Amino acid sequence: MKLDFVIVNGENAASGFGITGKITGQVIQAGADVISGGNHTFDQKEILEPINSDNRILRPINYPEGTPGRGYAVYDAPRGKKILVINAMGRVFMNPMECPFRAVDKVLKSHRMGHTVAAVIVDFHGEATSEKMAMGHYLDGRVSLVVGTHSHVPTADCQILDGGTAYQTDAGMCGDYNSVIGMEKEEPIRRFLTKMNRERYTPASGQATICGTFIETDDRTGLATRIEPLRMGPRLMEHIPA
Repeated sequence: MKLDFVIVNGENAASGFGITGKITGQVIQAGADVISGGNHTFDQKEILEPINSDNRILRPINYPEGTPGRGYAVYDAPRGKKILVINAMGRVFMNPMECPFRAVDKVLKSHRMGHTVAAVIVDFHGEATSEKMAMGHYLDGRVSLVVGTHSHVPTADCQILDGGTAYQTDAGMCGDYNSVIGMEKEEPIRRFLTKMNRERYTPASGQATICGTFIETDDRTGLATRIEPLRMGPRLMEHIPA
């Protein structure tokens, strides 16, 4: 399978908390075109310089005005195409943020799919499945894909909505699924039992499973023609798009 464009959500790449300049370089060298973020984007302070200087690193667009970095950008793709990638973050059960719906709307006013860009991808980083679903239906017909991140568990609801937008509530975690959302099990379980923090969370170090979302789009309209989950690894039922 030859991929035209790859987006990686990297906000947990630094042992579960943020991302560093070194790691962004490694992810891009491995083949990513864009690295999106979320509520842990700024956990590692050394990301402040690269997130300002490299437009391949995104943070949620609805952070307050003046926050370093950018929440969207237009990128070159094969065959002279342009792709708009927007990173937004939900507000339900998350940090107080500006409205993600209005923030995405503002960008789409100046970037029309099928005209100024060939495709539009929205990484919606959020806790509540209802908020992610609402964003998918709100943007249906105006973007190529709305895919959720943050909950670390892949959902089974890959679909093409009525207006032609591909949707999945959560792409899932890339990591060891013999864990509690990627962390060694003992400390999370202890905290649930005792309500006390005894040790730092430690990333689980077993064999990783790769999860993601695969889509194909219509070159003329930018709307989705196909969406499938991607799961490669030892613990979840594998699914590799043909």
